[in-house]
Amino acid sequence: MSVRVVLADDQAVVRAGFRALLDLTDDLVVVGEAVDGDEAVRVTAAARPDVVLMDVRMPGRDGIAATGAITGHPDLVATRVVVLTTFAVDEYVLGALAAGASGFLLKDAEPEAVYDAVRRVAAGEAVLDPAVTAAVIAELGRRSPPPHDPERLAVLTTKERAVLVRVAAGRTNAEIGATLFISTNTVDYHLRKVFAKFGVSSRRQLTERFAADS
Repeated sequence: MSVRVVLADDQAVVRAGFRALLDLTDDLVVVGEAVDGDEAVRVTAAARPDVVLMDVRMPGRDGIAATGAITGHPDLVATRVVVLTTFAVDEYVLGALAAGASGFLLKDAEPEAVYDAVRRVAAGEAVLDPAVTAAVIAELGRRSPPPHDPERLAVLTTKERAVLVRVAAGRTNAEIGATLFISTNTVDYHLRKVFAKFGVSSRRQLTERFAADS
């Protein structure tokens, strides 16, 4: 079964590059392109893709606003958004996370990483590169110190990291579940696994533990 993808980036060369990569596969199909956030929302609403690869910095409506519009659209509940980013973490990336992005993909990622990310997000998983995850949490830590030690993050599974990043962003279990397309009970399960791995029993203790280590 094919995974249908929309590409949203104001740079034609970036869109062409991702289209060329996806065209090399038998199961990943580009069904639309957009040059800004407004067009990304329109094209996504029309094409109903499984995944949107969304740049954050675009003219007009940026990728954050477009991501929020897509994830909050009642007719697009099955569409996931993956933010195209670099290692630089700023308000755009943090805002995209809060807007409901299902993952982060580096623009210079290897082809196999791109294929894997698109397929996994389409299947309902969260895709967060460990380096990006650590950087996001470190940035959040400047505001209210959450766990941000990359070595500690290495003991977590992909899903546990996805839950942890959203906890660090202040999201509730219900909000996390809606973003990751899992039940609140499943969110609670992954969060309890994080607690166990770090020797804590609550969100507050998790924050305090890593604040003390930082």
